Amino acid sequence: MDLLLKNVGHHYGKVEVLRDITLEINQGQIVCLIGPSGCGKSTLLRFIGGLEQPTSGQVLQVGEPSPSSLNPLTYVFQHFALLPWRTVAGNIRLVLEDHKLSSSEMDTIISDVLARTRLSDFANAYPKQLSGGMKQRVAIARALAVRPDVMLMDEPLSALDSQTRELLMDDLVSLWTRQPFTAVYVTHNLAEAVRLGHKIVVLSRRPGRINQVVTIDTPLDQRHLADPVLDAKQQELWALMRDEAMAADQELLK
Repeated sequence: MDLLLKNVGHHYGKVEVLRDITLEINQGQIVCLIGPSGCGKSTLLRFIGGLEQPTSGQVLQVGEPSPSSLNPLTYVFQHFALLPWRTVAGNIRLVLEDHKLSSSEMDTIISDVLARTRLSDFANAYPKQLSGGMKQRVAIARALAVRPDVMLMDEPLSALDSQTRELLMDDLVSLWTRQPFTAVYVTHNLAEAVRLGHKIVVLSRRPGRINQVVTIDTPLDQRHLADPVLDAKQQELWALMRDEAMAADQELLK
């Protein structure tokens, strides 16, 4: 299933947040959304996920969801959203309980996603026993459990320290390489964008418009942050954003 955004715009009262966003999100791609603070990245993600409706334009699903998908669109949030009274396996089971699955089918799915995210040894642990990085792995495993056509990832690594962030990026690359998935990934971190994005959408300051779409053809499993090609892409992205980010900061100070 692909997604197509056609002329999406939005106002909150008299404030125009987004203007004329047209974008294709193709199956098997990670599309990163970057831009200055307040440019509407998370708002756009909510429209894609159907949590809100834009003032104008459309978000269309092109093609049928995978027959195996239990939930075509699912979120991975910044702050994990784990239930503290449930174990790791119990938190994953939560998203399966409203579906017509037997207990053994749920157990099979949980075992699979725990193995894919290297959490099998922590199935019976509680969130308070886990590091931040491991909690986010649980959140990713929970999202994978419903076999989504598109994962909507709202700054999923921003609450983590730099070392843990690097490890989680490696984990996401490994997951995608073994079984490609589609994701829309909001981030402020340009290093994350060039490490993970097949397509990087650069938004302007509010009202958010698409300034440019940058593609990176290097396979994900061949990307390294010390790579001069990726460093050049990161500098290109910053050049596209710098003036907009400075202007956005000045507006916030008014």
